[in-house]
Amino acid sequence: MQKIVIGVMGPGVGSREADKQNAFELGKLIAAQGWVLLSGGRGEGVMDAVNKGAKSAGGLTVGVIPTGDNASTSEAVDISIITSMGSARNNINILSSAVVIACGMGSGTASEIALAIKAKKSVILLNDSQTSKDFFKEIGGNLIHIVQTPAEAIKVCHAILGS
Repeated sequence: MQKIVIGVMGPGVGSREADKQNAFELGKLIAAQGWVLLSGGRGEGVMDAVNKGAKSAGGLTVGVIPTGDNASTSEAVDISIITSMGSARNNINILSSAVVIACGMGSGTASEIALAIKAKKSVILLNDSQTSKDFFKEIGGNLIHIVQTPAEAIKVCHAILGS
């Protein structure tokens, strides 16, 4: 049986401490469900924190790496997919995820949410920016789910997945 892949997208450089804490908890909770974690895979910010959280709970982690090597990959990534595609790899992140959770906000994360909306993928927003919540809810409608905590994000994942 194929494993469920949950994508967690979020900023690397410039990520806020609260977003990194939420990401670490999300990683733990995703692993506890037996789901596979997919992220941008870099060793910084939300990407690093979510992978470390998943690994701390015995989870399987996949990183879709924007560069041509593993030099920037998080030490907590089990499987790295080297793309040498830069930000174009964001489409791989989205299309490979059953559900996308956006933890925090940055330009790369915003592009991933937009790609998810175009692909008709459900997106869970876990961030403090009312502006981004309003914007993505307006353009994404029922595909956008707004939560306040990592635990709430997991509940919404179950609802989306029908599990």
